[in-house]
Amino acid sequence: MRITAINGSPRGRASNSSVMVSAFLKGAEAAGAEVAQVFLAEKDIQYCRGCYSCWTKTPGKCPIPDDMTEVLSQLGRADVIVLASPVYFGNVSGTLKVFTDRLAVTGNPLSPKSTAKEASDSAGTGRRPPGLLMISNCGFSDRVQFQVISLWINRLAATMHTDLLGEIYAQQGGLLAAAPDEPRPALTGYLKLLGDAGKEISVGMRLSEVTAGLLEQGPRWRK
Repeated sequence: MRITAINGSPRGRASNSSVMVSAFLKGAEAAGAEVAQVFLAEKDIQYCRGCYSCWTKTPGKCPIPDDMTEVLSQLGRADVIVLASPVYFGNVSGTLKVFTDRLAVTGNPLSPKSTAKEASDSAGTGRRPPGLLMISNCGFSDRVQFQVISLWINRLAATMHTDLLGEIYAQQGGLLAAAPDEPRPALTGYLKLLGDAGKEISVGMRLSEVTAGLLEQGPRWRK
């Protein structure tokens, strides 16, 4: 099992998103998964130009010479792709949106499902498309902030003809920035839950109802 996380926070390694993803991946790794976290803030990924050359002239290859090729090579080996972003003005960050726009190179989303799946198989190996999981946080206390992101990730999974394995949203994300040595039982409990989620995805490709329900309560309620 290989899990690759795409961290779309402009704050990169210093972000609340990184705290969440790192805890999730730690649990997945403990369960035997091979994990990696890609920080888009450290990559040169330009806007999609809508030329559709990757569908017509050079199928599967984008003409833009940037770091997207490197990141795609990591995703090509992944069984699960985690997309992570803070809430920016009610949606994912521009950093993550630019990245997902460039995923057009992986196949024509207007193609029938069978055709898209065949095109996504790795050089005829028959590998199924990697499952998706969404991780996000915001500074506010109400979960309504994640409505657009939830709609977006569900539509993205449909566009990519793959399964959405779970959605993990943390309100009051500022709590995640607490210093590691600061006594914060609620935060410690929440990070453990994220690790449990990573283990469940690594082992069974799904979140249990119990873990998903506890994660919905956010870091402020965990003890």
